[in-house]
Amino acid sequence: MKIVIERAALLKSLGHVQSVVERRNTIPILSNVRIDAAKGNMSLHATDMDIEIAESTAADVGKGGATTTPVLTLYEIVRKLPDGAQVELTTSSDGGQIALAAGRSKFTLACLPVEDFPAMSGGDLSHSFKLGAADLRGLIDRTKFAISTEETRYYLNGIYVHATKSDGVNVLRAVATDGHRLARVEVPLPDGAAGMPGVIVPRKTVGELRKLIDETDADIEISLSDAKIRFGFDNVVLTSKLIDGTFPDYERVIPSGNDKTLEINRKDLANAVDRVSAISSEKSRSIKMACEKGMITLSASSPEAGSATEEVEASYAAGQLEIGFNSRYLLDILQQVEGDAARFSMSDAASPTIIRDVADGSAVYVLMPMRV
Repeated sequence: MKIVIERAALLKSLGHVQSVVERRNTIPILSNVRIDAAKGNMSLHATDMDIEIAESTAADVGKGGATTTPVLTLYEIVRKLPDGAQVELTTSSDGGQIALAAGRSKFTLACLPVEDFPAMSGGDLSHSFKLGAADLRGLIDRTKFAISTEETRYYLNGIYVHATKSDGVNVLRAVATDGHRLARVEVPLPDGAAGMPGVIVPRKTVGELRKLIDETDADIEISLSDAKIRFGFDNVVLTSKLIDGTFPDYERVIPSGNDKTLEINRKDLANAVDRVSAISSEKSRSIKMACEKGMITLSASSPEAGSATEEVEASYAAGQLEIGFNSRYLLDILQQVEGDAARFSMSDAASPTIIRDVADGSAVYVLMPMRV
């Protein structure tokens, strides 16, 4: 195999595929990237057995072939080469090594047999549809903060994506929760998504996918079954296993009788919460929100640091209410509100609070209160 490729093109593709590889691998082949070369095209594959990323890019292929070599080492080498360098990759006659040459730099890396490289066979992905990159970014960005990191509740370690109805309209909905907060976001249901199974996309897959779609405006081709999901766009394909579990009935967590409504400038509230929480203890991060007509008072105290209060103007006409929140969880939600105003729907100090973006009805956030 002999390939010549421009450094920037190789670095971009390697950057995409290498991040899926675990730094500590007990199976040597999983530390490797598979390189295939044929007719002006080079493709790279990397996998951790749960996710596979494949990317193809144009290259000057002198002689076709395939090999595997340690991806993190190759990525570091290419990253440190000068801009504009032409990189030549050549495998040895016995296939045991690959030589990299760029200008006066020469490297030799060990190879493992291509036959040992695991393939994540797609199987029959029964449902396919296209979703705009901006819509997919929105679904991920506004829910991923609420994904649970508690491994014992593995079925919460991802985003639950499913087709449903909202006020009689067909929507594609994404939901994430860690038991303390919940995020529910929806977009119009794409053609072909009706009847799709509800699937839980793992946290690592969500992170890798979000990085990959950051720079694209192309529609994302999504194919899925009960067990696997595939995202394809430009020259990149990400295939992932899904979490084999049942996502809880999240609708039961969203209260329907919250009758106390507060509207407040999102930025003013977020800044005030950030300042006041500097006093709250590192462990609980708790702050108290006291609501009265036209105003809220935020307060926090800790035996070590002292106390803090701050008043913020708000539109509130219901009876007085004091409620406690984890300040970090509250700030996470306020960061997702893109409009100027946030609307809080509350019942009492012990019941979940609903938070919405006044300018955008497609997202609902639920935050459990704290005792303070």
